[in-house]
Amino acid sequence: MEYRTLGKTGLKISRMGFGGIPIQKIDEEGTKKLLHTMMKRGINYIDSARGYTVSEQYIGYGLEGIRDKFVLATKSMARTKEAMAADIETSLKNFRTDYIDLYQVHNPSMEQLDQVIGEGGALEALMEAKSVGKIGHIGLTAHSTAVFERALDLDWVETIMFPYNIVEQQGAELLHRCAEKNIGFIDMKPLAGGAIEDATLALRYVCSNPDVTVVIPGMAEVHELDENIKACSNTEPLTEEELAKMDKIREQLGNDFCRRCNYCAPCTVGINIPSVFLFAGYLQRYNLADWAKDRYRTLPVKASACIECGKCEPRCPYHLPIREKLKQCAKDMGE
Repeated sequence: MEYRTLGKTGLKISRMGFGGIPIQKIDEEGTKKLLHTMMKRGINYIDSARGYTVSEQYIGYGLEGIRDKFVLATKSMARTKEAMAADIETSLKNFRTDYIDLYQVHNPSMEQLDQVIGEGGALEALMEAKSVGKIGHIGLTAHSTAVFERALDLDWVETIMFPYNIVEQQGAELLHRCAEKNIGFIDMKPLAGGAIEDATLALRYVCSNPDVTVVIPGMAEVHELDENIKACSNTEPLTEEELAKMDKIREQLGNDFCRRCNYCAPCTVGINIPSVFLFAGYLQRYNLADWAKDRYRTLPVKASACIECGKCEPRCPYHLPIREKLKQCAKDMGE
C-alpha cells in the first residue's frame, strides 16, 4: 500500500481509505471484521460523519483495541459554536476515543460558511477542541466549486473533500491548487455515488491523478475491500481500452444523474429518491428492465406518490430537477 502525507496535517495515510457510509447496512460485528482486515492490509484512514446514522458507533465498536492504528476523520453539519461543540463530544463518545485526527465542516453553502466562520460560529468550537487535543486537524467538505474555491483561501482549512471521478471533473483545476497550497485532497464519490459500476476502472482513474491524496470508496464487505485495494495498488498507466471505457461511461451518464448523497431527504411522502433513481438508472442506461423493475417493486413508496411539493430540490447539491425525474421514473417503471 502506498502512503501519502495529508497536506498540512503531516499525517501519513494510505492512498486508499475507508468511506464509512455503507456500513450502515451491516452491523457492529461486520464493521469490526472489516476494520481488522483493513489494518492487516495496510489501510489506515477512516472517514465517517455525524450524519451517517450509526456509522460512528459501529466504527467505534470495531476500533476497540486498535484505535492507534488508524487516522480517524469525521464531520458535522453544525454551523454554530454550541451545536459543533455538542457534535464533537458525541463523535468522541461514539468512537470510544479521546481524540479525533480530523474533524470537518460538512458541506456548507456559501451563506452557511459565513455563519461557520462568524462570531459564535462552528469554527470557534473546532478551534477550542483543537487547542485541548480533542481534535487534531480541521477540514471542510463541499459539493459546490464556489465553496471549494473559497476554502482554498481559508488558513484554517487543512484538508478539502470533494467529488472527483470519471464523470465529475468540475473540481479538477481546484484539486491541483490544493496540491500547490499543501492542502490534503480527500476524494469522495469515486464511483459517482454508485452510478459507475466498474469500481476497478473508477479507482484506477482517480489514483492516476497525483494531486489526489486519498480516495475513500465506501465499503461494507471484505471482498469489496480486496477488490478496491487491488485497483488502487495498480500503478500501471491507463490503457487505451480503459480510456475508451471511460469515454463510454461519460457518454452514458453525462452530468444529469443522482450521486445518492441523500441530501434531498426527507421526502414529504416518504419516497426513497436515491433508490428510485438508482433502479431507474439500471433500466434507462443499462437496459436491465426486469432486474430494475423487480427491485423497484420492493420500495414501499413509489415515484408516482410524489406530490410535487418541491422541498427536495433546493437540498440537492447538484440542482437536479427531481420532480420531473420522478415523473419519468414512474413512467419508465410502468406506473
